[in-house]
Amino acid sequence: MNTQMEETKTAPAKQARSNPLTTEMVVFTNSIPTWTLGNPSKIKQHSSTAIQRSPTFTRSQAKRCCDCYDMYKELVPYTKAWSWQKTIVDKRKAQVERNEDLADTLIILQHKPVYTLGTGSSEENLHFDVKNAPFELYRTERGGEVTYHGPGQLVMYPIINLRYHKMDLHWYLRSLEEVIIRVLSSSFSMEASRINGLTGVWVGGQKLAAIGIRVSQWVTYHGLALNVTTDLSPFQQIVPCGIRDRQVGSIKGLLREYSNSNGCDTENHQDIDDVQLIDITHRSLVKEFCEVFQVDLQCKHSPLLIS
Repeated sequence: MNTQMEETKTAPAKQARSNPLTTEMVVFTNSIPTWTLGNPSKIKQHSSTAIQRSPTFTRSQAKRCCDCYDMYKELVPYTKAWSWQKTIVDKRKAQVERNEDLADTLIILQHKPVYTLGTGSSEENLHFDVKNAPFELYRTERGGEVTYHGPGQLVMYPIINLRYHKMDLHWYLRSLEEVIIRVLSSSFSMEASRINGLTGVWVGGQKLAAIGIRVSQWVTYHGLALNVTTDLSPFQQIVPCGIRDRQVGSIKGLLREYSNSNGCDTENHQDIDDVQLIDITHRSLVKEFCEVFQVDLQCKHSPLLIS
């Protein structure tokens, strides 16, 4: 499970100027355009793979307020977003100690190319010398193994107080997966699923979304990353999430596979470019996140965009 809940100090593989006062726990309506593509995701599964179907999510309590810093079109350096998350978490924990209940937070963005390691990640999953990495490399306090972030990948960092949702890390991880599964189904007619024993979201034999979180005093941070139009070649330099026998995929790649397998140009999306594909996925992510976590988003101006 890509989680951690111990109060530990972790140092990045490459030194980053981040807040040293962090203590965490590890363990991510508008009309949404839908492409009717049949079932492009019905790729044959290995018979030994246990597929977990989506549970039913029902919530009856009033929706919580959630501040949303939406920078989904921006390429934000990893260290800036990382440090900002920890600053917000520290404020939330201080509020917990004062028994104050303020809004949750959702940060949405893309990153400049970067590799990140989880707390216990093994450098054996790197196919390069850490002193000569192809991109910046950081060891973080999240759960999980090494992964890559870059342009074309939408990242969501929910900073929420699980005391007001459900104090259950498994529930939180499954909820993040549920957001992705709903996005792929509602907007792209893809039959996504979970795989028993592995965290993330899969379409056929390809992993489209990675999840790694940390939780401190029941306040979450880090989150999920969904490959939309991502260049997947940087994943070849690592063992993504420490899983050696499976592929990483993207929404764009799966749509192309479907098009090729049907021997046509797929009229439904031949005019959709990468920017539009990101836009469609982003709108769906926001909608499904609000549904799964039962929150109302309040848009806020991001301090990261102030140079």
